Amino acid sequence: MKKNGVAVFLVIVLLICGVSYLALNGVGSGTFGVKSIADSMKLGLDIEGGVVVVYEAKTDATGSDLLQLMNQTKNVIVRRVNSMGLTEPNITIQGDKRIRIELPGVKNANDAISMIGKTAQLEFVLVDQKSVARSGMTKDAFVGTQILTGQEVKDSKLSFDKYNKPGVGLEFNTEGTKLFRTATESAVAYPGGKGQIAIILDDNVISAPYTSIVIGDGKAVITGNFTVEEATNLASLIRGGALPVNLDEVQTSVIGPTLGLDALKTSVNAAKIGLLLVVLFMLVFYRVPGFIASIALVLYAGVLLFIMVGFNATLTLPGVAGIVLSLGMAVDANVIIFERIKEELRNGKTLRASIDSGFSRALRTIIDSNVTTFIAAIVLFTFGEGPIKGFAVTLMIGIVTSMFTAVVVTKTLLKSSLSFKGFNSNKMYGVRGGN
Repeated sequence: MKKNGVAVFLVIVLLICGVSYLALNGVGSGTFGVKSIADSMKLGLDIEGGVVVVYEAKTDATGSDLLQLMNQTKNVIVRRVNSMGLTEPNITIQGDKRIRIELPGVKNANDAISMIGKTAQLEFVLVDQKSVARSGMTKDAFVGTQILTGQEVKDSKLSFDKYNKPGVGLEFNTEGTKLFRTATESAVAYPGGKGQIAIILDDNVISAPYTSIVIGDGKAVITGNFTVEEATNLASLIRGGALPVNLDEVQTSVIGPTLGLDALKTSVNAAKIGLLLVVLFMLVFYRVPGFIASIALVLYAGVLLFIMVGFNATLTLPGVAGIVLSLGMAVDANVIIFERIKEELRNGKTLRASIDSGFSRALRTIIDSNVTTFIAAIVLFTFGEGPIKGFAVTLMIGIVTSMFTAVVVTKTLLKSSLSFKGFNSNKMYGVRGGN
């Protein structure tokens, strides 16, 4: 029995040492390696720096119409920014007519701003049988009838033709499929059995292929003298759709990372000092339980950070505050448990019975406290924006992790530690008298 307890204790401690080493240093490299937390964690705008752009909508709409218009515009920008692969952008509506866009980690601000604000009006035009369209023309240089616009495009992506030349593959929605089929039916009815369909982006013809068949599957390909990068960017713009309203850029700020990194460094140092003081307090007042709780807190910190990386969460300064707050709740849970254990020991129970009874009595209080805080975090996440959401996410992850380490890991370590000679007396639990 004693050997089993020692083995369990050592296995858990070795596991905690392993998690701590992985968190600090990582192992391996490339696809099969595990990166350290410092290399894996995404940093928010307030730490990493980036670009903030504020746009104002040019519209006379008011009331519910304006709100709907701004939400549509925001959704289009969200799709465009996401297609750029940027890290955790924060896009919010400010006041009635403004949209604020925060882009953490953006290095080329001008390209990002250009991509976000570009209107990218896409049109498909059936060219009149007495007219001819060519790439590079403006749409005023020939006669034709608009078939559909970018609003009917369901998806667009980079594709390659049989000569391995890059182009943009399009897939239309249900309405777009019907319209394109009707247009190709009209085109093949032209003299000679073929007609021309011009593809126009921002009033310029980018491709003007002829078709001699009816296309009813809702798919088309834009061809031209594209590079892979140009075709990828064009696909991204089309996928983002057309903005429902014109936007004016009213503010652009480039935020350097120096201030944020300094603040992060200060916060981490403060957390280290706070953790050291907490460990000293636990050792002085609770001795063996305090030592074990300190080990469990190390596991808590490592697991919390790995979960954040696993959920692709972004660390912001409010997020650091959420981590510190949940750390305090983890310590508080341990203090409640240890006080209950001491009460049971003073009542004359054995150590093993006191541990079981102490955890059982403390569990209800710990659950009540954590559940109410978790509910508050859910509300913050649901109705908050940007940094508030970051704070709520880290707080929720921290609560779940602290509950696990305080109730499961600490209890297992405490019961296992009774197998060690010198750890199984009341004195080592801060209680005089008894065994």
